[in-house]
Amino acid sequence: MARVELVWSPRAGDVQQRWLDVEAGSTVESALRGCADFMAGQSQPLDRLRIGIWGRVRPLATPLRERDRIEVYRPLTVDPKEARRLRYAKRGERIVSRHRPKSRSE
Repeated sequence: MARVELVWSPRAGDVQQRWLDVEAGSTVESALRGCADFMAGQSQPLDRLRIGIWGRVRPLATPLRERDRIEVYRPLTVDPKEARRLRYAKRGERIVSRHRPKSRSE
């Protein structure tokens, strides 16, 4: 037996997480099909979803190892650059994620 983590977000702001006990040598597809909570809210076939392990997109036939983290990615609803522009317009000030420290002369 191997223990793996399954993480998915059915809608914005809602993240679901489950620990699954799977047989040794199981694939991503068999783990997803074995999780009733995940399959109940699924409207698309598995082969149309983007699925990854630890942040790297992997095919459904990928064998699982102990403590793998299976992540199911939702499609983007808005372009990330456009979302940043909208946040800027709403806030009215520059959004800075990283900045250089000010010089001592200022």
